[in-house]
Amino acid sequence: MNFKLTSQEKKWVLYDVGNSAFILLVSTIIPIYFNSLAQSGGLDSVTYLAYWGYAASAATLIVALSGPLLGTLADRRARKPLFLFSVLLGTLGCIALGFAGTWQSFLVIFVLAKVGYSLSLVFNDSMLADITENERMDIVSSQGYAWGYIGSCIPFLVCLGLVLGAGSLGLSMGTAMMLAFFIVAVWWMGCTLPLLRIYRQTHYVQSELKPFAQLWHTLKELAGNRKIFLFVLAFFFYIDGVYTIIDMATAYGTALGFDTTGLLLALLVTQIVAFPSSIIIGRLSKVIDTGRLISLCILAYFGIAVFAMFMSAQVHFWILAVVVGIFQGGVQALSRSHFAKLIPPEKSGEYFGLLDICGKGASMLGTFTVSFISQISGSASLGVGAIAIFFVIGLALFRRSLRA
Repeated sequence: MNFKLTSQEKKWVLYDVGNSAFILLVSTIIPIYFNSLAQSGGLDSVTYLAYWGYAASAATLIVALSGPLLGTLADRRARKPLFLFSVLLGTLGCIALGFAGTWQSFLVIFVLAKVGYSLSLVFNDSMLADITENERMDIVSSQGYAWGYIGSCIPFLVCLGLVLGAGSLGLSMGTAMMLAFFIVAVWWMGCTLPLLRIYRQTHYVQSELKPFAQLWHTLKELAGNRKIFLFVLAFFFYIDGVYTIIDMATAYGTALGFDTTGLLLALLVTQIVAFPSSIIIGRLSKVIDTGRLISLCILAYFGIAVFAMFMSAQVHFWILAVVVGIFQGGVQALSRSHFAKLIPPEKSGEYFGLLDICGKGASMLGTFTVSFISQISGSASLGVGAIAIFFVIGLALFRRSLRA
């Protein structure tokens, strides 16, 4: 197996480097900045965590409802323009976050930017069949996540320096955040342009069916394929916890009263650890069955969720950050490539759109579960611990899909 990436594969991987800068900001600095806006608006820590979770849920619901139909349109040679639209929505929304003066307006803009980001992943993931060969998908997908993790650290460190050193630089916190949002947006778009220049859609559907009819036909096709159906159902459950931990980690640590600088540095460690781990797991897929590797990652995340429930000190968050870094890229990358190998390549937009219903829909359920249980129990720890059950269900269904 040749592990060297082709020029086309490198440009596809580069998009992960770009968009990962935004999601790193979302999982680190943005919740802390939103907390300051929320405190100015009179919200307590539990309510702040709940509203943040509800906003993340709203974004994922929008994508879950629109993703499959847009994926159907993308499969009709429209993948590139739809991809460009979603990137523009995300990057312009990112810039607009710097101009939000209240927590309410900030959440509305955040939802739009997150929708653009998430939709771009639907189209980008469905490009995998166009830019590489079937037997290289595990390697290329893992490289995407790996370089995304380490590459996103570059703009993040610049933004972190601006935010933490705002006073010594003579900047207000609002101005520092405005610059941080702009830097991330420019980085994101800059890493997108090479892929936009070279991408050609080679797999597409020529159908006289209307988009909704085509989508319904694909849904019946998916339901009739037991292996794909069980995997999608398993993915719904286990990816729930993965996305929820990504979305809520900093918000949860902030609610527990941990030092914000320590939280940011710990999550930076997650990115650094995830870089070699994703590459190693991708290469291991050539000697160890992908199903076993995904199962291992799911089991590890079950342990992470249980451990998070009992966190009481900052050092616990650091331990969590390292363990998450080891398995986060692997479970996402291998799930993406495993699914891409199961589905017909000419319908990858539709199928990845449907998978996104499960991924984003599950994330919505996860963030809502954390928010709801935190509010009714008055304990953020109990809310976070509740997501462990999703990993148990997801693992059981995934093992069944391998035997189908």
